[in-house]
Amino acid sequence: MDDYLDVNRANWDERAPAHAASPDYQADRFVADANHLSGVVRFDLPLLGDVTGLTGIHLQCHIGTDTLSLARLGARMTGLDLSPASLEEARRLAAAAGPAVDYVEADTYSAPQALGGRRFDLVYTGIGALCWLPDIDRWAGVVDDLLEPGGRLFVREGHPMLWSIDESVPDAVTVGYPYFEAPDPLDLEEPGTYVDSDVEFVNNRAMTWNHGIGETMTALLSRGFEVTGFVEHRSVPWEALPGRMVRDELGEWSVVDHPERIPLSYTLRARKP
Repeated sequence: MDDYLDVNRANWDERAPAHAASPDYQADRFVADANHLSGVVRFDLPLLGDVTGLTGIHLQCHIGTDTLSLARLGARMTGLDLSPASLEEARRLAAAAGPAVDYVEADTYSAPQALGGRRFDLVYTGIGALCWLPDIDRWAGVVDDLLEPGGRLFVREGHPMLWSIDESVPDAVTVGYPYFEAPDPLDLEEPGTYVDSDVEFVNNRAMTWNHGIGETMTALLSRGFEVTGFVEHRSVPWEALPGRMVRDELGEWSVVDHPERIPLSYTLRARKP
């Protein structure tokens, strides 16, 4: 198997400038309005709670719109990502829009070393991140290493049921991919991207993994974490099933027909003892 970090880094490096330029990420609004928050963080707010004064690490932060939003809510944020092109865009946005955010280049599993052993009050993982990691138990170990005692974890992620659906099958919800974590990645060529962009990309290969709800919960519980909340949602912030979804004012997409039939994302909150 090729190095998934190299494959996925090339994919994200090429897409970062297009994402920063896309109206979907609203970079111009961040600069024009000091109170603007990303749609993702606005969706998170009811479950996220007050982060004022907390030190926070945003793992897999991409171009930093959610990281910057958390900083605007009063957290002292650090963002970490494996893509140097993504971090270049994140630093540019933070410099133009404020407040200050510290950005560190590293893959998630290398975070404790890259951050020099620092510990935080909050570990935040935004949606569409865990699927890029091959081992959820190892991820939980990283979270444990990064949190202060009593610190909290906030995760919103695409539901493993959604990741298991083969979206290419028309007019039906068909399970075509693993629900549970598998040794080998889902290794696909996927042209385009999830935001509005006219750019034609060259690096279209992506290597991803699914992680069942039980696997994720067990990885945390086995390290003594207290799960303080778990909510399944009927929406995601991209058109996951093209042609079968409708978008709301926050940029969240839900299934038009019978949205009660399938969870599309979830929020998991936990506290380190």
